[in-house]
Amino acid sequence: MTEDYLRRIGTLIRDARQHRGWTQAQLAETLGTSQSAINRIERGHQNLSLEMLARIGDALDSEIVSLGRSGPMHLRVVGGRQLSGSIDVKTSKNACVALLCASLLNHGRTTLRQVARIEEVNRILEVLHSIGVRTRWLNENNDLEIVPPATLDLDGMDVAAARRTRSVLMFLGPLMHREDRFQLPYAGGCDLGTRTVEPHMVALRKFGLEVKATSGFYHAEVDRTVSPGAIVLTERGDTVTENALLAAARHDGVTVIRNASPNYMVQDLCFFLAELGVRIEGVGTTTLTVHGVPTIDRDVDYAPSEDPIEAMSLITAAIVTASELTVRRVPIEFMEIELAHLEEMGLHFTRSEEYASHNGRTRLVDVTVFPSTLRAPIDKIHPMPFPGLNIDNVPFFAVIAATANGTTLIHDWVYENRAIHLTELNKLGGRVRLADPHRIYVDGPTHWSGTEVICPPALRPAVCILLAMLAAKGTSVLRNIYVINRGYEDLAERLNQLGAQIESFRDI
Repeated sequence: MTEDYLRRIGTLIRDARQHRGWTQAQLAETLGTSQSAINRIERGHQNLSLEMLARIGDALDSEIVSLGRSGPMHLRVVGGRQLSGSIDVKTSKNACVALLCASLLNHGRTTLRQVARIEEVNRILEVLHSIGVRTRWLNENNDLEIVPPATLDLDGMDVAAARRTRSVLMFLGPLMHREDRFQLPYAGGCDLGTRTVEPHMVALRKFGLEVKATSGFYHAEVDRTVSPGAIVLTERGDTVTENALLAAARHDGVTVIRNASPNYMVQDLCFFLAELGVRIEGVGTTTLTVHGVPTIDRDVDYAPSEDPIEAMSLITAAIVTASELTVRRVPIEFMEIELAHLEEMGLHFTRSEEYASHNGRTRLVDVTVFPSTLRAPIDKIHPMPFPGLNIDNVPFFAVIAATANGTTLIHDWVYENRAIHLTELNKLGGRVRLADPHRIYVDGPTHWSGTEVICPPALRPAVCILLAMLAAKGTSVLRNIYVINRGYEDLAERLNQLGAQIESFRDI
Protein backbone atom coordinates (compact mmCIF):
# COMPACT_ATOMS: atom_id res chain seq x y z
CA MET A 1 0.00 0.00 0.00
CA THR A 2 1.20 3.54 -0.73
CA GLU A 3 1.88 5.92 2.14
CA ASP A 4 -1.02 8.17 1.07
CA TYR A 5 -3.41 5.22 0.90
CA LEU A 6 -2.34 3.98 4.33
CA ARG A 7 -2.89 7.46 5.75
CA ARG A 8 -6.40 7.62 4.25
CA ILE A 9 -7.27 4.19 5.67
CA GLY A 10 -5.89 5.23 9.05
CA THR A 11 -8.06 8.34 9.06
CA LEU A 12 -11.12 6.23 8.18
CA ILE A 13 -10.37 3.84 11.08
CA ARG A 14 -9.78 6.72 13.50
CA ASP A 15 -13.09 8.39 12.52
CA ALA A 16 -15.01 5.12 12.88
CA ARG A 17 -13.43 4.52 16.30
CA GLN A 18 -14.21 8.02 17.51
CA HIS A 19 -17.77 7.80 16.19
CA ARG A 20 -18.18 4.65 18.26
CA GLY A 21 -16.84 6.47 21.32
CA TRP A 22 -13.91 4.09 21.80
CA THR A 23 -10.36 4.90 22.88
CA GLN A 24 -7.37 3.45 21.07
CA ALA A 25 -6.87 1.19 24.08
CA GLN A 26 -10.40 -0.22 23.80
CA LEU A 27 -9.96 -1.02 20.11
CA ALA A 28 -6.57 -2.56 20.82
CA GLU A 29 -8.04 -4.81 23.52
CA THR A 30 -10.84 -5.97 21.20
CA LEU A 31 -8.34 -6.82 18.45
CA GLY A 32 -5.80 -8.39 20.80
CA THR A 33 -3.06 -5.93 19.90
CA SER A 34 -1.33 -2.95 21.53
CA GLN A 35 -2.44 0.66 21.76
CA SER A 36 0.80 1.70 20.06
CA ALA A 37 -0.12 -0.52 17.10
CA ILE A 38 -3.51 1.20 16.80
CA ASN A 39 -1.77 4.57 16.98
CA ARG A 40 0.56 3.56 14.11
CA ILE A 41 -2.38 2.27 12.07
CA GLU A 42 -4.36 5.48 12.49
CA ARG A 43 -1.35 7.61 11.50
CA GLY A 44 -0.84 5.48 8.37
CA HIS A 45 2.50 4.12 9.57
CA GLN A 46 1.68 0.40 9.47
CA ASN A 47 0.85 -1.95 6.64
CA LEU A 48 -2.46 -3.77 7.00
CA SER A 49 -3.67 -7.09 5.67
CA LEU A 50 -7.20 -7.47 4.34
CA GLU A 51 -7.89 -9.80 7.25
CA MET A 52 -6.88 -7.13 9.78
CA LEU A 53 -8.98 -4.50 7.98
CA ALA A 54 -11.97 -6.83 8.11
CA ARG A 55 -11.40 -7.49 11.83
CA ILE A 56 -11.20 -3.75 12.54
CA GLY A 57 -14.39 -3.14 10.55
CA ASP A 58 -16.20 -5.89 12.44
CA ALA A 59 -15.03 -4.55 15.81
CA LEU A 60 -16.20 -1.03 14.97
CA ASP A 61 -19.39 -2.21 13.21
CA SER A 62 -18.18 -0.24 10.19
CA GLU A 63 -17.65 -1.87 6.79
CA ILE A 64 -14.15 -0.53 6.18
CA VAL A 65 -13.57 -3.52 3.95
CA SER A 66 -15.60 -6.66 3.26
CA LEU A 67 -13.76 -9.84 2.33
CA GLY A 68 -15.32 -11.56 -0.66
CA ARG A 69 -16.86 -8.31 -1.90
CA SER A 70 -15.52 -5.13 -3.47
CA GLY A 71 -15.89 -3.03 -0.32
CA PRO A 72 -18.48 -1.05 1.59
CA MET A 73 -21.43 0.60 -0.16
CA HIS A 74 -21.45 4.35 -0.75
CA LEU A 75 -23.92 6.82 -2.26
CA ARG A 76 -23.23 9.59 -4.78
CA VAL A 77 -25.93 12.27 -4.60
CA VAL A 78 -26.57 15.01 -7.15
CA GLY A 79 -28.48 17.54 -5.06
CA GLY A 80 -30.67 20.55 -5.69
CA ARG A 81 -33.47 18.58 -7.36
CA GLN A 82 -37.12 18.83 -6.36
CA LEU A 83 -39.09 15.68 -5.60
CA SER A 84 -42.62 14.98 -6.80
CA GLY A 85 -45.28 12.29 -6.81
CA SER A 86 -46.24 9.96 -3.97
CA ILE A 87 -44.62 7.25 -1.89
CA ASP A 88 -45.91 4.61 0.52
CA VAL A 89 -44.51 4.25 4.03
CA LYS A 90 -43.16 0.75 4.61
CA THR A 91 -43.77 -1.41 7.66
CA SER A 92 -42.05 -0.57 10.93
CA LYS A 93 -38.47 -1.76 11.35
CA ASN A 94 -38.78 -1.71 15.14
CA ALA A 95 -42.06 -3.61 15.08
CA CYS A 96 -40.72 -6.23 12.67
CA VAL A 97 -37.66 -7.10 14.76
CA ALA A 98 -39.82 -7.37 17.90
CA LEU A 99 -42.24 -9.70 16.10
CA LEU A 100 -39.38 -11.86 14.85
CA CYS A 101 -38.19 -12.27 18.43
CA ALA A 102 -41.78 -12.90 19.57
CA SER A 103 -42.16 -15.73 17.04
CA LEU A 104 -39.94 -17.79 19.39
CA LEU A 105 -42.89 -17.91 21.81
CA ASN A 106 -44.90 -19.88 19.27
CA HIS A 107 -44.45 -23.57 18.49
CA GLY A 108 -46.62 -23.12 15.39
CA ARG A 109 -46.06 -21.35 12.08
CA THR A 110 -45.87 -17.53 12.09
CA THR A 111 -46.47 -15.57 8.89
CA LEU A 112 -45.62 -11.86 8.89
CA ARG A 113 -46.80 -9.70 5.99
CA GLN A 114 -44.69 -7.12 4.15
CA VAL A 115 -41.69 -7.36 6.46
CA ALA A 116 -39.03 -4.69 5.95
CA ARG A 117 -36.07 -6.33 4.18
CA ILE A 118 -33.37 -4.38 5.98
CA GLU A 119 -30.04 -5.25 7.55
CA GLU A 120 -31.45 -5.21 11.09
CA VAL A 121 -34.02 -7.82 10.06
CA ASN A 122 -31.31 -9.78 8.24
CA ARG A 123 -29.19 -9.95 11.41
CA ILE A 124 -32.12 -11.31 13.45
CA LEU A 125 -32.90 -13.84 10.69
CA GLU A 126 -29.26 -14.96 10.70
CA VAL A 127 -29.46 -15.54 14.43
CA LEU A 128 -32.77 -17.40 14.10
CA HIS A 129 -31.37 -19.61 11.31
CA SER A 130 -28.31 -20.43 13.37
CA ILE A 131 -30.40 -21.77 16.27
CA GLY A 132 -32.56 -23.95 14.02
CA VAL A 133 -35.52 -21.73 13.09
CA ARG A 134 -36.69 -22.16 9.48
CA THR A 135 -37.60 -18.93 7.70
CA ARG A 136 -38.44 -18.22 4.07
CA TRP A 137 -39.57 -15.25 2.04
CA LEU A 138 -42.86 -16.24 0.39
CA ASN A 139 -43.19 -13.69 -2.41
CA GLU A 140 -42.19 -10.28 -3.77
CA ASN A 141 -44.42 -8.60 -1.17
CA ASN A 142 -41.86 -9.57 1.50
CA ASP A 143 -44.21 -11.92 3.33
CA LEU A 144 -42.12 -14.04 5.69
CA GLU A 145 -42.80 -17.51 7.13
CA ILE A 146 -41.19 -18.57 10.41
CA VAL A 147 -41.23 -22.15 11.71
CA PRO A 148 -39.36 -22.93 14.96
CA PRO A 149 -37.86 -26.35 15.71
CA ALA A 150 -39.01 -28.48 18.59
CA THR A 151 -35.66 -27.78 20.30
CA LEU A 152 -33.51 -24.73 19.72
CA ASP A 153 -29.79 -25.14 19.00
CA LEU A 154 -28.53 -22.27 21.13
CA ASP A 155 -24.95 -23.58 21.02
CA GLY A 156 -24.98 -22.92 17.28
CA MET A 157 -25.96 -19.25 17.62
CA ASP A 158 -24.32 -16.90 15.11
CA VAL A 159 -22.47 -14.72 17.62
CA ALA A 160 -21.17 -12.26 15.00
CA ALA A 161 -24.69 -11.51 13.73
CA ALA A 162 -26.06 -11.25 17.27
CA ARG A 163 -23.40 -8.72 18.27
CA ARG A 164 -24.38 -6.43 15.38
CA THR A 165 -27.90 -5.76 16.66
CA ARG A 166 -29.20 -4.51 19.98
CA SER A 167 -32.49 -6.25 19.19
CA VAL A 168 -30.99 -9.57 20.27
CA LEU A 169 -31.78 -8.44 23.83
CA MET A 170 -35.40 -9.28 23.05
CA PHE A 171 -34.46 -12.96 22.87
CA LEU A 172 -34.26 -12.96 26.67
CA GLY A 173 -38.05 -12.87 27.19
CA PRO A 174 -38.92 -15.73 24.79
CA LEU A 175 -35.93 -17.96 25.57
CA MET A 176 -36.68 -18.04 29.29
CA HIS A 177 -39.80 -20.05 28.43
CA ARG A 178 -37.80 -22.61 26.44
CA GLU A 179 -34.56 -23.01 28.40
CA ASP A 180 -33.56 -23.18 32.06
CA ARG A 181 -30.07 -21.89 31.26
CA PHE A 182 -28.78 -20.10 28.18
CA GLN A 183 -26.43 -17.34 27.07
CA LEU A 184 -26.63 -14.42 24.63
CA PRO A 185 -23.81 -12.26 23.22
CA TYR A 186 -23.56 -8.65 24.31
CA ALA A 187 -25.86 -6.50 22.20
CA GLY A 188 -24.60 -4.03 19.59
CA GLY A 189 -26.40 -1.67 17.19
CA CYS A 190 -26.10 2.09 16.74
CA ASP A 191 -23.48 4.12 18.57
CA LEU A 192 -25.70 6.40 20.65
CA GLY A 193 -23.68 6.56 23.83
CA THR A 194 -24.03 4.48 26.95
CA ARG A 195 -27.32 2.57 26.91
CA THR A 196 -27.61 0.44 30.01
CA VAL A 197 -29.36 -2.92 29.83
CA GLU A 198 -30.10 -2.84 33.54
CA PRO A 199 -33.81 -1.90 33.10
CA HIS A 200 -34.21 -5.16 31.12
CA MET A 201 -32.57 -7.13 33.89
CA VAL A 202 -34.68 -5.49 36.61
CA ALA A 203 -37.89 -6.28 34.72
CA LEU A 204 -37.01 -9.87 33.84
CA ARG A 205 -35.74 -10.62 37.32
CA LYS A 206 -39.37 -10.33 38.46
CA PHE A 207 -40.09 -13.36 36.28
CA GLY A 208 -37.24 -15.39 37.77
CA LEU A 209 -34.60 -14.63 35.13
CA GLU A 210 -31.18 -13.94 36.64
CA VAL A 211 -28.52 -12.67 34.24
CA LYS A 212 -24.78 -12.34 34.83
CA ALA A 213 -22.58 -10.60 32.30
CA THR A 214 -19.10 -12.10 31.84
CA SER A 215 -16.68 -12.63 28.95
CA GLY A 216 -18.81 -10.86 26.37
CA PHE A 217 -21.99 -12.85 27.09
CA TYR A 218 -25.15 -12.57 29.17
CA HIS A 219 -25.45 -15.82 31.13
CA ALA A 220 -29.11 -16.42 32.04
CA GLU A 221 -30.69 -18.82 34.53
CA VAL A 222 -34.44 -19.19 35.14
CA ASP A 223 -36.18 -19.79 38.48
CA ARG A 224 -39.65 -21.01 37.53
CA THR A 225 -41.07 -20.70 41.04
CA VAL A 226 -41.16 -16.89 40.78
CA SER A 227 -44.50 -15.21 40.00
CA PRO A 228 -44.33 -11.44 39.38
CA GLY A 229 -47.98 -10.44 39.79
CA ALA A 230 -47.20 -6.77 39.15
CA ILE A 231 -43.99 -5.07 38.08
CA VAL A 232 -42.94 -1.46 37.70
CA LEU A 233 -40.46 -0.76 34.93
CA THR A 234 -37.62 1.53 36.02
CA GLU A 235 -37.43 2.90 32.48
CA ARG A 236 -40.36 3.49 30.13
CA GLY A 237 -38.36 2.07 27.26
CA ASP A 238 -39.74 0.39 24.16
CA THR A 239 -37.57 -2.74 24.15
CA VAL A 240 -37.76 -2.99 27.95
CA THR A 241 -41.55 -3.05 27.74
CA GLU A 242 -41.41 -5.56 24.89
CA ASN A 243 -39.13 -7.88 26.86
CA ALA A 244 -41.51 -7.71 29.83
CA LEU A 245 -44.43 -8.50 27.50
CA LEU A 246 -42.56 -11.47 26.01
CA ALA A 247 -41.82 -12.78 29.50
CA ALA A 248 -45.43 -12.28 30.63
CA ALA A 249 -46.98 -13.80 27.49
CA ARG A 250 -46.28 -17.40 28.53
CA HIS A 251 -46.32 -16.85 32.26
CA ASP A 252 -49.28 -18.87 33.56
CA GLY A 253 -51.11 -16.07 35.33
CA VAL A 254 -51.88 -12.38 35.22
CA THR A 255 -49.06 -9.83 35.10
CA VAL A 256 -49.57 -6.10 35.45
CA ILE A 257 -46.80 -4.00 33.83
CA ARG A 258 -46.70 -0.41 35.05
CA ASN A 259 -44.74 2.48 33.50
CA ALA A 260 -44.96 0.60 30.20
CA SER A 261 -44.17 2.28 26.89
CA PRO A 262 -47.33 2.71 24.78
CA ASN A 263 -45.28 3.40 21.63
CA TYR A 264 -46.06 2.06 18.14
CA MET A 265 -43.83 -1.02 18.20
CA VAL A 266 -45.16 -2.03 21.63
CA GLN A 267 -48.73 -1.75 20.38
CA ASP A 268 -47.85 -3.90 17.36
CA LEU A 269 -46.39 -6.53 19.67
CA CYS A 270 -49.55 -6.46 21.80
CA PHE A 271 -51.72 -6.95 18.70
CA PHE A 272 -49.53 -9.87 17.60
CA LEU A 273 -49.63 -11.50 21.03
CA ALA A 274 -53.41 -11.23 20.91
CA GLU A 275 -53.30 -13.33 17.72
CA LEU A 276 -51.33 -15.91 19.71
CA GLY A 277 -54.10 -16.07 22.32
CA VAL A 278 -52.57 -13.76 24.93
CA ARG A 279 -55.15 -11.29 26.25
CA ILE A 280 -53.75 -7.84 26.99
CA GLU A 281 -55.68 -4.97 28.52
CA GLY A 282 -54.60 -1.34 28.38
CA VAL A 283 -52.92 -1.34 24.95
CA GLY A 284 -51.80 2.22 24.20
CA THR A 285 -51.52 3.15 27.89
CA THR A 286 -48.74 2.94 30.47
CA THR A 287 -50.39 0.07 32.37
CA LEU A 288 -50.65 -3.29 30.62
CA THR A 289 -52.46 -6.27 32.12
CA VAL A 290 -51.27 -9.49 30.50
CA HIS A 291 -53.22 -12.76 30.81
CA GLY A 292 -50.48 -15.22 29.91
CA VAL A 293 -50.85 -18.71 28.50
CA PRO A 294 -48.26 -21.39 29.34
CA THR A 295 -48.22 -22.96 25.87
CA ILE A 296 -48.61 -21.33 22.47
CA ASP A 297 -48.90 -23.56 19.42
CA ARG A 298 -50.96 -22.04 16.63
CA ASP A 299 -50.50 -20.90 13.04
CA VAL A 300 -50.85 -17.13 12.90
CA ASP A 301 -50.86 -14.51 10.15
CA TYR A 302 -50.11 -10.90 11.06
CA ALA A 303 -49.39 -7.66 9.20
CA PRO A 304 -47.07 -5.22 11.04
CA SER A 305 -48.10 -1.58 10.91
CA GLU A 306 -46.39 1.26 9.06
CA ASP A 307 -43.28 3.03 10.36
CA PRO A 308 -43.78 6.56 11.74
CA ILE A 309 -40.02 7.19 11.65
CA GLU A 310 -39.83 6.41 7.94
CA ALA A 311 -42.89 8.64 7.48
CA MET A 312 -41.02 11.48 9.19
CA SER A 313 -37.95 10.81 7.02
CA LEU A 314 -39.99 11.14 3.83
CA ILE A 315 -41.80 14.26 5.00
CA THR A 316 -38.40 15.75 5.86
CA ALA A 317 -37.14 14.91 2.36
CA ALA A 318 -40.01 16.94 0.93
CA ILE A 319 -39.37 19.87 3.28
CA VAL A 320 -35.62 20.23 2.69
CA THR A 321 -35.98 19.95 -1.11
CA ALA A 322 -38.92 22.43 -1.18
CA SER A 323 -41.05 19.80 -2.92
CA GLU A 324 -44.71 18.94 -3.22
CA LEU A 325 -44.90 15.31 -2.19
CA THR A 326 -47.57 12.94 -0.94
CA VAL A 327 -46.50 10.48 1.74
CA ARG A 328 -49.10 7.71 1.93
CA ARG A 329 -49.93 5.32 4.75
CA VAL A 330 -48.70 7.57 7.58
CA PRO A 331 -49.60 6.13 11.05
CA ILE A 332 -51.15 9.37 12.26
CA GLU A 333 -51.49 8.43 15.94
CA PHE A 334 -47.69 8.42 16.12
CA MET A 335 -47.11 11.53 13.98
CA GLU A 336 -49.59 14.08 15.33
CA ILE A 337 -47.12 15.90 17.61
CA GLU A 338 -44.51 16.08 14.86
CA LEU A 339 -47.02 17.52 12.40
CA ALA A 340 -48.23 20.00 15.02
CA HIS A 341 -44.66 21.26 15.50
CA LEU A 342 -44.18 21.52 11.74
CA GLU A 343 -47.43 23.41 11.34
CA GLU A 344 -46.28 25.86 14.02
CA MET A 345 -43.05 26.34 12.06
CA GLY A 346 -45.08 27.29 9.00
CA LEU A 347 -45.28 24.05 7.02
CA HIS A 348 -48.22 23.86 4.65
CA PHE A 349 -49.64 20.36 4.33
CA THR A 350 -52.92 18.51 3.98
CA ARG A 351 -54.01 15.14 5.32
CA SER A 352 -56.58 12.69 4.04
CA GLU A 353 -59.39 11.00 5.89
CA GLU A 354 -58.25 8.17 8.14
CA TYR A 355 -58.25 4.53 7.05
CA ALA A 356 -57.08 1.29 8.64
CA SER A 357 -53.75 -0.44 8.27
CA HIS A 358 -53.63 -4.08 7.22
CA ASN A 359 -53.58 -5.08 10.89
CA GLY A 360 -57.06 -3.56 11.20
CA ARG A 361 -56.07 -1.39 14.18
CA THR A 362 -53.48 1.26 13.26
CA ARG A 363 -54.98 4.49 11.85
CA LEU A 364 -53.40 5.78 8.62
CA VAL A 365 -53.61 8.98 6.58
CA ASP A 366 -51.98 10.35 3.43
CA VAL A 367 -50.02 13.57 4.02
CA THR A 368 -49.28 15.97 1.15
CA VAL A 369 -46.47 18.45 1.85
CA PHE A 370 -46.16 21.74 -0.07
CA PRO A 371 -43.13 24.04 -0.44
CA SER A 372 -43.16 26.38 2.56
CA THR A 373 -41.11 29.10 4.21
CA LEU A 374 -40.37 27.88 7.73
CA ARG A 375 -39.50 29.79 10.88
CA ALA A 376 -37.68 28.49 13.91
CA PRO A 377 -39.98 27.33 16.71
CA ILE A 378 -40.23 29.53 19.79
CA ASP A 379 -39.81 26.60 22.17
CA LYS A 380 -37.10 23.95 22.05
CA ILE A 381 -37.63 20.68 20.22
CA HIS A 382 -37.31 17.72 22.59
CA PRO A 383 -38.59 14.15 22.74
CA MET A 384 -41.06 12.69 25.20
CA PRO A 385 -42.45 9.18 25.67
CA PHE A 386 -45.51 8.52 23.53
CA PRO A 387 -47.75 10.40 22.95
CA GLY A 388 -44.98 13.02 22.88
CA LEU A 389 -42.60 13.74 20.01
CA ASN A 390 -40.92 10.45 19.14
CA ILE A 391 -37.31 10.10 20.28
CA ASP A 392 -36.24 8.77 16.86
CA ASN A 393 -37.87 11.69 15.04
CA VAL A 394 -35.92 14.37 16.91
CA PRO A 395 -32.84 14.27 14.60
CA PHE A 396 -34.96 15.14 11.56
CA PHE A 397 -35.83 18.46 13.17
CA ALA A 398 -32.12 19.36 12.95
CA VAL A 399 -32.08 19.25 9.15
CA ILE A 400 -35.55 20.83 9.02
CA ALA A 401 -34.47 23.63 11.39
CA ALA A 402 -31.49 24.26 9.12
CA THR A 403 -33.96 25.30 6.38
CA ALA A 404 -35.96 27.58 8.72
CA ASN A 405 -35.40 31.25 9.52
CA GLY A 406 -33.93 31.70 12.99
CA THR A 407 -32.27 29.58 15.66
CA THR A 408 -33.69 26.31 16.96
CA LEU A 409 -32.66 24.58 20.18
CA ILE A 410 -32.87 20.80 20.01
CA HIS A 411 -32.52 18.87 23.27
CA ASP A 412 -31.96 15.13 22.79
CA TRP A 413 -31.89 14.14 26.46
CA VAL A 414 -32.03 10.41 25.77
CA TYR A 415 -28.75 9.71 23.94
CA GLU A 416 -25.31 11.09 24.74
CA ASN A 417 -23.78 10.93 21.27
CA ARG A 418 -26.57 11.55 18.79
CA ALA A 419 -26.42 15.36 19.03
CA ILE A 420 -22.69 15.15 18.32
CA HIS A 421 -23.33 13.14 15.15
CA LEU A 422 -25.69 15.86 13.90
CA THR A 423 -22.82 18.35 13.77
CA GLU A 424 -21.71 16.44 10.65
CA LEU A 425 -24.34 18.57 8.86
CA ASN A 426 -21.80 21.41 9.11
CA LYS A 427 -19.69 19.71 6.43
CA LEU A 428 -22.54 20.41 4.00
CA GLY A 429 -22.88 24.04 5.02
CA GLY A 430 -25.08 23.65 8.08
CA ARG A 431 -24.62 25.81 11.16
CA VAL A 432 -25.07 23.37 14.03
CA ARG A 433 -23.54 24.43 17.36
CA LEU A 434 -23.01 21.85 20.09
CA ALA A 435 -24.00 23.20 23.51
CA ASP A 436 -23.27 19.89 25.25
CA PRO A 437 -23.58 16.18 24.33
CA HIS A 438 -27.38 16.46 24.50
CA ARG A 439 -28.15 19.91 23.04
CA ILE A 440 -27.53 21.65 19.74
CA TYR A 441 -28.42 25.06 18.32
CA VAL A 442 -29.31 25.08 14.62
CA ASP A 443 -29.15 28.36 12.69
CA GLY A 444 -31.02 28.77 9.43
CA PRO A 445 -31.67 29.11 6.62
CA THR A 446 -28.81 27.07 5.18
CA HIS A 447 -27.17 27.21 1.77
CA TRP A 448 -26.29 23.55 1.43
CA SER A 449 -23.27 22.61 -0.68
CA GLY A 450 -22.12 19.17 -1.75
CA THR A 451 -19.17 17.42 -0.15
CA GLU A 452 -17.98 13.99 0.98
CA VAL A 453 -19.02 12.66 4.40
CA ILE A 454 -18.39 9.36 6.16
CA CYS A 455 -21.69 7.97 7.44
CA PRO A 456 -21.91 8.34 11.23
CA PRO A 457 -22.61 5.05 13.04
CA ALA A 458 -26.10 6.16 14.10
CA LEU A 459 -29.11 5.48 11.91
CA ARG A 460 -31.19 8.67 12.09
CA PRO A 461 -28.28 11.19 11.93
CA ALA A 462 -26.96 9.25 8.92
CA VAL A 463 -30.29 9.63 7.12
CA CYS A 464 -30.36 13.34 8.04
CA ILE A 465 -27.05 13.78 6.23
CA LEU A 466 -28.43 11.99 3.18
CA LEU A 467 -31.50 14.24 3.18
CA ALA A 468 -29.31 17.35 3.43
CA MET A 469 -27.36 16.07 0.44
CA LEU A 470 -30.60 15.99 -1.54
CA ALA A 471 -30.88 19.74 -0.98
CA ALA A 472 -27.18 20.55 -1.48
CA LYS A 473 -25.92 22.13 -4.68
CA GLY A 474 -23.50 19.96 -6.58
CA THR A 475 -22.48 16.36 -5.98
CA SER A 476 -22.04 14.77 -2.56
CA VAL A 477 -20.70 11.39 -1.52
CA LEU A 478 -21.94 9.55 1.57
CA ARG A 479 -19.54 6.76 2.45
CA ASN A 480 -20.24 3.44 4.13
CA ILE A 481 -24.05 3.40 4.33
CA TYR A 482 -24.45 0.08 6.15
CA VAL A 483 -26.09 1.84 9.10
CA ILE A 484 -28.79 3.29 6.79
CA ASN A 485 -29.46 -0.13 5.32
CA ARG A 486 -29.97 -1.40 8.87
CA GLY A 487 -33.18 0.63 9.13
CA TYR A 488 -34.39 1.49 5.62
CA GLU A 489 -35.28 -0.69 2.66
CA ASP A 490 -34.11 0.58 -0.74
CA LEU A 491 -34.27 4.19 0.44
CA ALA A 492 -32.05 5.57 -2.34
CA GLU A 493 -33.96 3.74 -5.06
CA ARG A 494 -37.30 4.91 -3.71
CA LEU A 495 -36.12 8.53 -3.52
CA ASN A 496 -34.91 8.22 -7.12
CA GLN A 497 -38.45 7.27 -8.14
CA LEU A 498 -39.53 10.66 -6.78
CA GLY A 499 -36.94 12.57 -8.79
CA ALA A 500 -33.78 12.36 -6.70
CA GLN A 501 -30.48 11.46 -8.36
CA ILE A 502 -28.65 9.00 -6.11
CA GLU A 503 -26.16 6.40 -7.34
CA SER A 504 -24.83 3.58 -5.19
CA PHE A 505 -21.28 2.37 -5.73
CA ARG A 506 -18.43 0.49 -4.10
CA ASP A 507 -14.72 1.17 -4.11
CA ILE A 508 -12.66 -1.27 -6.08
